[in-house]
Amino acid sequence: MKSSSFVNRSLIMLLLTCITVGLCAQEQTQNAEFVPHVGQAGKDVIWVPTPDDLVNKMLEIAEVTAKDFVIDLGSGDGRTVIAAAKLGARAFGIEYNPEMVELSKKNAVEAGVSGKTKFIQADLFECDLSEATVITMFLLPEINLKLRPRLLDLKPGTRIVSNTFTMEDWEPDFEVTTEENWNSWYTALMWIVPAKVEGNWKLGGGELTIRQEFQMLYGTFKSDNKTSTINAGRLNGNVITFSIDGETYTGNVNGKTTIAGTVTTGSSKKDWIATFTGSGD
Repeated sequence: MKSSSFVNRSLIMLLLTCITVGLCAQEQTQNAEFVPHVGQAGKDVIWVPTPDDLVNKMLEIAEVTAKDFVIDLGSGDGRTVIAAAKLGARAFGIEYNPEMVELSKKNAVEAGVSGKTKFIQADLFECDLSEATVITMFLLPEINLKLRPRLLDLKPGTRIVSNTFTMEDWEPDFEVTTEENWNSWYTALMWIVPAKVEGNWKLGGGELTIRQEFQMLYGTFKSDNKTSTINAGRLNGNVITFSIDGETYTGNVNGKTTIAGTVTTGSSKKDWIATFTGSGD
């Protein structure tokens, strides 16, 4: 009887010990700090951190200042958002992995920029990007292409900067590499969202017909019985330049109704203004 009682007590003690050890192990697991690893799965892409040198180069070509609002798509551990905040910008990170979001917040606190940063757990395709002046990203080409229509609808002049990956036939306005280009990720590409100017415009006594392919412009100018070709047409945000018969036009696109600026002929300059008359469809 005593032996049976001893065995029961031993079994109970063993059971309690196992429960205690299990609870401690569970608590340690829950309290363990999350450490991301390169290649971990994400919603649209795996996580590979952008090298710090390239982060700085991306922000440098975008000329980020305290006047900017930077949105990083797929913000990972928060390094690009934090770097932008250190330049004085308001910076916002969109990340699908909630553990990465919490890590980013912790990193921002440690960097002393938590007041200028914000991180949210969200799908980047469902977020409002309209307030951004700069958008940064390290996504795959097919994701960039899927985002492209939304990016082209942002305010003219918004800068879009990508680590390595392109926008297919939307050619970048700038492409630079870091000095330490010893690994796969050393190229920064930037696009400047162009104004929309395709259509027919009244220019002086003639008609300017513009065909637009992203920031590049083509078309004709008809005046009296003469038709001339637009040459070297280009947009930089709201700033437009083109040449007609040796005359160089520069100006600013004002909404969807007027373009105004100066035309240079040799050493002389004069003002010009064009008024939108229709899409030409």
